Amino acid sequence: MAVETAKALADDLRAGRKDPVDLVAEVYDRITAHGDAALFIRQTRDRADAEARAARERLRAGNPASLLDGVPLAWKDLFDLKGTVTTAGSAVLKGSAPAVADAALVRAGMRAGLVTVGAVNMTEFAYSGIGLNPHHGTPRNPRDPKVARSPGGSSSGSGAVVAAGIVPLSIGTDTGGSIRIPAAFNGVVGYKTSTGHYPMDGVFPLSRTLDTLGPLARTVEDCVLADTVLRGLAAPSVRAADIAALDLVIPDVVMFDTLDPAVAAAFEATVARLGGAGARIRRIALPELAETVAAMGRYGPLTSAEALDVHWDRLHGPDEAGMDPRVVRRIRMADKMTAVDLIRLKAERARLIARLNERLGDALLICPTTPSVAMPIAPLEADVEVFFHHNFRTLRNTAIGNFLDWCGLSIPNGTDPDGMPTGLMICARHGRDTALLTAGLALETTIRG
Repeated sequence: MAVETAKALADDLRAGRKDPVDLVAEVYDRITAHGDAALFIRQTRDRADAEARAARERLRAGNPASLLDGVPLAWKDLFDLKGTVTTAGSAVLKGSAPAVADAALVRAGMRAGLVTVGAVNMTEFAYSGIGLNPHHGTPRNPRDPKVARSPGGSSSGSGAVVAAGIVPLSIGTDTGGSIRIPAAFNGVVGYKTSTGHYPMDGVFPLSRTLDTLGPLARTVEDCVLADTVLRGLAAPSVRAADIAALDLVIPDVVMFDTLDPAVAAAFEATVARLGGAGARIRRIALPELAETVAAMGRYGPLTSAEALDVHWDRLHGPDEAGMDPRVVRRIRMADKMTAVDLIRLKAERARLIARLNERLGDALLICPTTPSVAMPIAPLEADVEVFFHHNFRTLRNTAIGNFLDWCGLSIPNGTDPDGMPTGLMICARHGRDTALLTAGLALETTIRG
C-alpha cells in the first residue's frame, strides 16, 4: 500500500496511532516489495532504526523535535551521510573515504527528527535531465509498470521513491531541472528553492553558481512542511494565497515550442481551470527568454564550465574511462569555451536577470515543466544522439529558470493517453520562495484537476 503524505504520517505519529520504529520497518518492507535494485545506492537501516527509536522517545514524552518528527525520508546520493561514501551516482568515487560528518542540511533534518532511510540513485555527477545511470542501474519510473521509462534526472531516485509510495519525502538537488523534471515525469511535486535558501556544505557540487536543493513530495503542503522543519522553524510561515490576488503570466516564446500534444492539452486545460477558479492570467511577451537561450548557445553552458573545474583532475587522468561517456561529453562542452566566453556569459546572465526581474515584478510565470512526458529508455540507451536530443529538450524549460536564478515548483496537472503524468511549473524571481509556495498551496487542487 502506498505511503501516506508526510503530513498524515506526522499527525498519526503525534497522536500515537503510528510508531516511528514500525514505520521504518514498513519502509524497508516496501523497498523489498518494490523490487527495484537500482532505486537505492545504499540503505542506512542501522541509522534509521536508531533515529526512529529516538523519535519514539520524544513523541511518547510529548516533546516532538518538529512537525515532522519520526517521518522517514531519503536523500539523493550527493548529500554526505556520516560514515558512508558519497558516490554522486558514480563508480569512480566508490573507493573514497566515508564522510566524516553529515551534510549541513542532513544535520538540519536530524535535528527535526526526520529519519534517514538511505541514499537514492541519480544521474552520475548530477549531469542529465533523463536519469540514466550505467553504473548503478536506472531506477524505473513507477508510473508505467510495462515499459521502462525515464525517471527524470538527475534526482531520478528521489522522484521514483516518492512516486512508488516508499517514503513521503526525498531531498534532491536542482542545477538545470533535476528536482522539477523527476517530479513531472513521476507525477509528484518538486520544489526548487532559490540559490542560497539552504546551506550547500557537504553536498557534492555540479555548478556552484546554479546548484540548489529542495524536496520532492506527494503534495505542496508536504514541501512546505519539509521546508519549515529543515529551516528549524516551529510552524510554517506559508499560508495559501487568495487565488484572485495572484498575478499569473504565460510567456509567448521558447517554453511552448515543440510540446507533446498531451502536454499542450494538459496545460491549456489547466489554464482554463485556473481562470474558472478566479485566477488572473496574462499572456505576455518575454523576448528575454529567447535571448537567454541564445546566450547559452553563443558562449557555452555555465554548468559545463563549472563542472569542468570540479572534475578537471578526473577528466585528465584514468578516472575518465570509468565515467559515463554521456556525462563526460556534457562536461567537455566547456573545452571550447574561453575565459572571455565565461566573462561575457556571466555579464549577459546578470543583465537578463535584472531585466526579467523588472518585467515580472511580483508576477508568477507558469508553463509546462517539460515539453514531453517520460520517454521509453530503450531508444535513449541505443542511440547517444537520440539521448542528447531528448536530454536537451527535457531540460529546456527548467534550465532557463536556473540560469535566471528563479525558484520553481512543479505540480502534476494531467496525464497523456498512456497514463503518464504531465507537470505544470510555477516560477518566481529569486528570493520569492514564500510567494511561490503560497501560490502552490492555493492552486494545487485546481492544477491537478
